[in-house]
Amino acid sequence: MIAAAGRLVARITRPSATHRGGRGPARLLPACSLAACYLAAAILVRLAMYGKPAVQVDEQFYLLVGQRMAQGALPYVDLWDRKPYGLFLIYRAVFLVPLDPVLVYQALGTACSVLTALVIARTARLVAPERGARLAGLAYLLYQPTFNVALGQSPVFYNLPVALAALAVVRAGQRQRDRRLALRGCGVMLLIGLAMQIKYTALFEGAGLGLLLLARGRADGWSPPRLAATAALWAGLALAPTLAVLAGYVLAGHGEAFVQANFLSIFGRRTDWADAFAQLAKETLAMLPFALAILLAPRRLSLRGGEVPDALMPLRIWAGFALGGFLLIAPWYDHYLGPVLVPLCVLCAPVLGHGRPGGRWHANVLLGFGLIGAVAAPAFQLRERGTAAEFSQATALVQRELKHPKHAPHRCLYVYEGDSALYRTTGACIPTRFAFPSHLDAMNEAGALGVDPVAEVRRIMASRPGVVVMAESGRPNLPNLRTRAFMRRTLARGYERYAGITLGTRKFGLYRPRR
Repeated sequence: MIAAAGRLVARITRPSATHRGGRGPARLLPACSLAACYLAAAILVRLAMYGKPAVQVDEQFYLLVGQRMAQGALPYVDLWDRKPYGLFLIYRAVFLVPLDPVLVYQALGTACSVLTALVIARTARLVAPERGARLAGLAYLLYQPTFNVALGQSPVFYNLPVALAALAVVRAGQRQRDRRLALRGCGVMLLIGLAMQIKYTALFEGAGLGLLLLARGRADGWSPPRLAATAALWAGLALAPTLAVLAGYVLAGHGEAFVQANFLSIFGRRTDWADAFAQLAKETLAMLPFALAILLAPRRLSLRGGEVPDALMPLRIWAGFALGGFLLIAPWYDHYLGPVLVPLCVLCAPVLGHGRPGGRWHANVLLGFGLIGAVAAPAFQLRERGTAAEFSQATALVQRELKHPKHAPHRCLYVYEGDSALYRTTGACIPTRFAFPSHLDAMNEAGALGVDPVAEVRRIMASRPGVVVMAESGRPNLPNLRTRAFMRRTLARGYERYAGITLGTRKFGLYRPRR
């Protein structure tokens, strides 16, 4: 893999036809060649993860919601989560393709990552030579797996519209007296609005980009009333997709469920601060190569002489807002760094393109650590989460029991602890709208659901699920001790353990009602 990566780096940094005097159709070749190289690099570092149905806990749940939406379920009403509707709509679209849905969403995520890398390269060209710009896009593709944001996590999808918006803002900042600035700002805010319907934290980057546009307008002589009116228009456009979805839920009679899940639940979530700060310390260490490249590198940041490019300051402001958005939302999971990677990779481009021997080691450190992380993080995750064959065996054990003739018809599966993907692969009915196990089995979500978790678990078990999945190995976050105690008492009274399953390093017990 390392040798193949080396060949890709050599191909990516090869001079393009435009710099060799190419004209006409030849100008298309560098972009096509770069896209092909990026695609090859992305596939190479993700290959081991393709086809694994339980490789990431969030992604398997999003895919479950997409499957049940195809069967008529409504997010927040039938299946609860706080992610925006647009993210679930992406996963609903996966089931329009008559192929393995796991491979479809993973291919879609890979394509979005490659497109984002191309936008990064285009943006980086404003502050760096071509070699550095191309390697900036490659760095993004390498560091995505490092932070568990490689396939279908929300930043994989919303980084693309945000990166396009940022490129438009930086270019707008270079135009003086632009009569179409207000219109360009409308396009930028619509992109931010779409990104917010994939994850609401895109709001932070949108705010930073909006302020940059207003600063450009102020520099062009806009009056305060014009600035205020334009700001209101842009903010309205950014909020329009979310307001449209809210309106749809209100008209359907489910406005309260939408507001509780999307806007209120976050304030009821608790944080395990010891775990959160441990995560932050680990991520700080992992981000040191970026700090070295941006802060300690030689100060030759321009294409000519010692002049600092005009685009550098807005890029730094964008990165600051992205980093601020990350720091404001504890508990700082790895994939929360996904949106921060985009501006940081752009800012590293001048160093990645630095040709002098004294500056090359910064590029080697950045890309070298990225490659190590891109190999090590998925390997660790696959070791922990298990193989597709193990998951297939677990699915068969659950399905066989649910189809037992002694079971009452329509008896459901309940995954109290484990992988929500079992609901999708078994096709079993779900006895609760809180199908993501951590919503009922973890301490941090106990006050965020809008219901009492113990009462909900009591209701579930009163329906006599045909199979219950319970963990028999450690868990990474603090459990909800009240719901766990209730589950243990209920299983001891009325259930029997009929099988055990192993998924990677994790072990689970399968329970059925006593006959």
